[in-house]
Amino acid sequence: MAFYFRLCALAFAVLWLVASPLYHVQGNGCDFSLGNWVVDDSYYPLYDASRDCPFIGQGFNCLRNGRTDQEYLKYRWKPSGCDLPRFDGVNFLERYRGKKIMFVGDSISNNMWQSLTCLLHIAVPESSYALSTPTKYLYVFSFPEYDASIMWLKNGFLVDVVHDKENGRIVKLDSIRSGRMWNGVDVLIFNTYHWWTHSGESKTFVQFQVGNEIIKDMNPMEAYKIGLTTWSQWIDANIDPSNTTVLFQGIAASHSGGKGCLKQPQPGQGPQPPYPGVEIVKGILSSMSCPVYLLDITLMTQLRIDGHPSIYTGKGTSYVDCSHWCLAGAPDTWNEMLYAALLGL
Repeated sequence: MAFYFRLCALAFAVLWLVASPLYHVQGNGCDFSLGNWVVDDSYYPLYDASRDCPFIGQGFNCLRNGRTDQEYLKYRWKPSGCDLPRFDGVNFLERYRGKKIMFVGDSISNNMWQSLTCLLHIAVPESSYALSTPTKYLYVFSFPEYDASIMWLKNGFLVDVVHDKENGRIVKLDSIRSGRMWNGVDVLIFNTYHWWTHSGESKTFVQFQVGNEIIKDMNPMEAYKIGLTTWSQWIDANIDPSNTTVLFQGIAASHSGGKGCLKQPQPGQGPQPPYPGVEIVKGILSSMSCPVYLLDITLMTQLRIDGHPSIYTGKGTSYVDCSHWCLAGAPDTWNEMLYAALLGL
């Protein structure tokens, strides 16, 4: 096993294997997840969503929805001691010519997927693209010239969800039958977290099931750990890492507590408190036999209270969104980190 990990470390030059086998994205000994946001209006924003990418969803296009302050568009993530490589969309498409890339997860995955489609489109603006929905939950953005597909599969829990007449909506913590849609994909980027923590009107489940036992009012983090463990076991049993690269989109912070994100014009600075769920993710990824690369975006999103749509979602000022992210914005940096990881593969 140690020999196997040494081979992986040599093969993936920009990826860091720590003492416990957690693959953390870094470059030249520098951890990309640690740093601060700095103003860089010479390069950012990377695009104008309305002008360059009319396919960006309404809820993410904050400028079109009336946001007038634009300082949030001008920040660059500066890792401590290094810089993220600049995103090169042409190089990305050439590397993944004839390939399939799939984001699997909730609407935060959608945020990152839409960012990536825009970054690639502006790199080859004369190249045709197609946007399709072949199934209810699968969205495909393709570049015919490159025979490349960038997909988002909506799946907020990763494990199965069923609807029972007697018990309502049930999350089956030990079952994954939808995983067949993950087969045959060259790069998989998974995400799950926010649906596990919703409460009140936004609560996205009723109860959990393990085996034949239906459990009401389970601690969300306990359920999250069981569900993510089921996912990890499925990956270990079904994914060949020589054919498929697997990444985990880390936990993006939300800012719904206190005053929320309303009228927050600047990022935060300095150390942040531990974020719920992060250690669960790291512990499970460390236990896997299949290498899964962590895009650790938690700190960088904890600092970006200014980057949410807030009241600029197109749904009126009574709705305040402090979970998703404006585009252009923070998800572009997540894709710069993704690009940095893939450069080493």
